[in-house]
Amino acid sequence: MENPAHTTVWLSWSSGKDSAWACHLLRQRKDLTVGALITTINREVRRVAMHGVRESLVEAQARALGLPLIRVPLPHPCSNDAYEQAMDLVWARATEASVERIAFGDLYLEDIRRYRESQLQRAGLTPLFPLWGADTATLARQMIEGGLRAVVTCVDSRRLPSSFAGRVFDREFLADLPGDVDPCGERGEFHTFAFAGPMFAKPLSITIGETIERDGFVFTDVCPERGE
Repeated sequence: MENPAHTTVWLSWSSGKDSAWACHLLRQRKDLTVGALITTINREVRRVAMHGVRESLVEAQARALGLPLIRVPLPHPCSNDAYEQAMDLVWARATEASVERIAFGDLYLEDIRRYRESQLQRAGLTPLFPLWGADTATLARQMIEGGLRAVVTCVDSRRLPSSFAGRVFDREFLADLPGDVDPCGERGEFHTFAFAGPMFAKPLSITIGETIERDGFVFTDVCPERGE
């Protein structure tokens, strides 16, 4: 049986603050080792689904974390069947690598958790939710106070004014959020790209690009600084 001190977990990586903070917490545990990141990529535009983050920036995050990146290319649009087929290949790869646990940065949405548990049970893997049940207002402040830095890359304009796109996730951002918006954006109100924090060996050098609106969502492009 594998020594618990060397239990390896792969982390579902969206490029955002919750994934980054989950990685930070997992690395503080003596019974686990984070072995790889799993990221779904829209293969048409080479960006992270929903977050709109460039694949090259996710690669830069992985380098700053010192972890291999497992890319999961998805078609666009992507049916649930196509998504599950792509993920089944990842779960098979995890099993072949003797990985038994997959971690997620989910906070409280029960239907999402049940779906993940069902999919992993079918694959013989165990899910892990290091952020689960945390008060999101408290968690958001802890992330910021802990040194996490992130920029808002996507806003659901039906839930949050488009002016929030491109802003830094900081105290002022939290103070300006409407009262019905989750401080961590857990219901999809906004998505982020983490570019600095205690989980990274060094901050990523980025610039903020253009902002566009598409299908009710507002996306702000984050670009690597020239030479990065």
